[in-house]
Amino acid sequence: MKIPLWSSWLLLALAACSPSHAPDPSASHGVATQPSSNAAAPVATTAPALGGYHWQLRDAVDGNNQRLDGLFDGSGKPLQLDFTDDRISVSHACNGIGGSYRIVDGHLLTGPLMQTMMACAEPALMQREKTIKHVLGAKPALITSSADGQTLLSLAAADGTTLTFAGQPTAEKRYGSPGTIGFLEVAAEPVACQHPLPPANNCLLVRQLHYDDRGLRSGEPGPWQPLAQPIEGYEHQPGVRNVLRVKRYTLPDPPAGAASSAYVLDMVVESGTAPPDPE
Repeated sequence: MKIPLWSSWLLLALAACSPSHAPDPSASHGVATQPSSNAAAPVATTAPALGGYHWQLRDAVDGNNQRLDGLFDGSGKPLQLDFTDDRISVSHACNGIGGSYRIVDGHLLTGPLMQTMMACAEPALMQREKTIKHVLGAKPALITSSADGQTLLSLAAADGTTLTFAGQPTAEKRYGSPGTIGFLEVAAEPVACQHPLPPANNCLLVRQLHYDDRGLRSGEPGPWQPLAQPIEGYEHQPGVRNVLRVKRYTLPDPPAGAASSAYVLDMVVESGTAPPDPE
């Protein structure tokens, strides 16, 4: 079975979205900060700085300062927020949620939030969605800090519900560049590596693909060749062929014999169990 191409996904997602709540117009200012017992200087006080991290849920309490344990059961991936200069997205809840936002007098004000319309059997996913929608809709205060060398971001609603996220640097922040988009087809079965560096004896077999502005495949694919390095964020399942949209980052000073670039998974574009045999 094939998953539709990324351009088709976008159209379907937009068609399935529903608004969550209305915006609160006003001008943009800064983000509140608070020190911790071993805090460094305040961090993430601007929208671009927020965008340098994947914010993953670390702690959550209700208005009585009781931990919301239900948010941490079920899915192995924690609730996550991601920011661009003007967009916020929520992942690892029941539905994907996203919309515009502003930072106003130390508070996060979101515009109309759109979401996919799925029902989830896991109570933790449903609870995550209910809680994050409540907090985002409450114009929460943004509180940034650092503890034990980790960057933290807290969203505090007026009723006392507070979600604290730990910042995981994005690939752009770690590699110091926006990277370049490319497409790799990964064959269903790995092959023996022809390079001494990988810790295992098998490498992914990949070839480069090309797509036009409409998301349609164009041109001739590149030759099949072993990839003697991992694709960050991608876990291969033997017997399954995938087409990946990846970001490629140039490494400034790689060790002798090591790869000169890093690949990071951006999206699984297509997946199937009956691939053509590599030539």
